[in-house]
Amino acid sequence: MLDMKKICKTYNMGGEPVHALQDVDFYMDEGEFVAIIGPSGSGKSTLMNVIGCLDVPTSGTYELDGKMVAQMSQDQQATIRNEKIGFIFQNFNLLPKLTAIENVELPLLYRGAGAKERHDRAMEALDKVGLSGRAKHKPMELSGGQQQRVAIARALAGNPPILLADEPIGNLDSRSGREVTELIHDLHQQGHTIILITHNNAQAEEADRKVRIQDGFIVSDEKVIR
Repeated sequence: MLDMKKICKTYNMGGEPVHALQDVDFYMDEGEFVAIIGPSGSGKSTLMNVIGCLDVPTSGTYELDGKMVAQMSQDQQATIRNEKIGFIFQNFNLLPKLTAIENVELPLLYRGAGAKERHDRAMEALDKVGLSGRAKHKPMELSGGQQQRVAIARALAGNPPILLADEPIGNLDSRSGREVTELIHDLHQQGHTIILITHNNAQAEEADRKVRIQDGFIVSDEKVIR
């Protein structure tokens, strides 16, 4: 489903090159749950941005669901991103003036789906995360854990092949964090392909594989043994 070979990403900062990713090889099969773990500055956020088609590598090849995406234009990458990847962000990224269901409908609106299809699929996604009864509530009327569930529903609504979760419990209290972690685990059990970006080793243990990144290099890639 996802295959990256010799991915490098270099930034120019103050006239000096900064090598954020160096010769990264990374693959995923359909239905896997992979955690990418590393400390701040390790390159995991840059790797997430490349995987999510939010940034392009300086060099290397990237095949996503049968399509070579590394050399695509920004518009082409935006289309692939909307169709293939559902994002779950640490800060939720919900629009405060929209209700929960309106936030969940957004990726479907960008795809040009009709009003009834948007509504039905958004309600199905909200039901999947246990929030169908809060569809008309705005983000400020929801707890942090509920806001993250709305964000997960938004990621699910377009039925993308991959869910990409970036520090999904980073802004939650311990109880809400456990609930969101359990929900992500349940989604994997239901067949969703999940990439988890985290610095939390305990959360990474929920995945099938742990890929550790340090100084722009992947230093280990191992199955999680339970």
